Amino acid sequence: MATESNGAPSGAPAPAAAPVQASQGKASAAANPPAAEGAATTPKLTAAQLKAKAKAEKAARRAQVKETREAVVAAAPLPSTQAGADTKGAKGKGKQDGSQPSGPQGQGKAPRPHRPSMSGRRPSILVAEKDVRSGIPECFSHVPMAKRASTSQAHKDVHSAVLAVGQQMATFAIKDSIARLEATLLAFRKVIESYETPKGNSLSRHFVPHVLNPQIEYLTECRPMCFAMGNAIRLLKGMVNKFDIDTDETEAKEDLLEAIDVFIRDRITLAELIVARNAAAIINRGDVILTYGRHRLVEKTFLEAKQRGKEFDVSIIDDPYDGGGQELAKSLRRAGIRVFYSPNLGGLRPNVERAANVFLGAEAIFANGSLQAPAGTADIAMAASNAGKQVIALCETINFDRERVSVDALTYNEIDPERNTAESFRLLFDNTRDRFITGVITEFETGTGNSPAQAILALLRKQEDPTIA
Repeated sequence: MATESNGAPSGAPAPAAAPVQASQGKASAAANPPAAEGAATTPKLTAAQLKAKAKAEKAARRAQVKETREAVVAAAPLPSTQAGADTKGAKGKGKQDGSQPSGPQGQGKAPRPHRPSMSGRRPSILVAEKDVRSGIPECFSHVPMAKRASTSQAHKDVHSAVLAVGQQMATFAIKDSIARLEATLLAFRKVIESYETPKGNSLSRHFVPHVLNPQIEYLTECRPMCFAMGNAIRLLKGMVNKFDIDTDETEAKEDLLEAIDVFIRDRITLAELIVARNAAAIINRGDVILTYGRHRLVEKTFLEAKQRGKEFDVSIIDDPYDGGGQELAKSLRRAGIRVFYSPNLGGLRPNVERAANVFLGAEAIFANGSLQAPAGTADIAMAASNAGKQVIALCETINFDRERVSVDALTYNEIDPERNTAESFRLLFDNTRDRFITGVITEFETGTGNSPAQAILALLRKQEDPTIA
């Protein structure tokens, strides 16, 4: 009966293993010659030592793979889900991610570049979207620009009403400073109504840092805050911080809601009416009033003067990029006011010569009396001032900035996101120095309400403390 055996059959010559071992010994001796004659040969590694050596080499390869992967991620970050998948796969497939092998064959060789996928899959490194600000020169890199911030990336505590207002601001559906202020306060009102103080906290300590600040940060990300928004938010924060730590939540919320309602009534609605009334008093029968673009205070002034029975004409020089002057002309013609319309600054000189006064709407007024207004306003003011005409700025006191000064149009401004290309870009506002402004009409009662631009700080101090002479 035949049997199988792995060993050599009896009587067969010895296998040829010995010569092979001898040749290996010679090769080893040639590779590692002894330091001196008679030196002992290197002892063979045990199984445990071989296992430890293999483990150390594997750990070294993993470390090198990790370093290479981190360098690639730093150069072009991956989405969170895909980055997690790549990290998981790299644990068992260190050589497939383009890392340099740790063996002697990989020394001195650069990692192979990624090849385009032939299976239709997305590459492991996504190409970043083009930056809309990439064409802006570095000297203008500090000037902010509105952008549509993704609602999915907003802070989890941002209220839905604030999300909606932020998107409207980013798309310029709400662009006037007072309109933005009112929309913000109404959204904050809903935030306060839905707020509940967590256990172990107080409204005065928890509301501002954990609830109000995320709303403000999101709105600022959508579009830089206007001066009126900044002033109102400071007042709201100051009121919250004055609450005692033991103040009842319901009482504190009612006080905040009432303060917002009073602020909208006094500083926006009534202020608008008073400014229009004070400005309308300056218009005389037969005057030609020059204005630029469309501003709600100027429009209300003309309608108020018409209601008082005054007959006058309005000359409109439009902003060619905005076109708001066309809407103003239609509104005034419906009210029975004769209008002269010029689509751009090309008709500036003849319009200035026939005008009696110039009414300009302001976005903000700085502490040094400089006027921030839509781009092109400074040209109107300088031309009218040089021609000896009165230049009257219309502005509510909530738009005054009592801390900052401005002497140029680059320090506080915005880039028009709709007119930003690799060749050129447009600023939304310009700066008119106080010497070109005859007076400022506010809601503050000072005779006709017409005060020098340099006197805004005195107006604010007297408004806060009526006892000041």
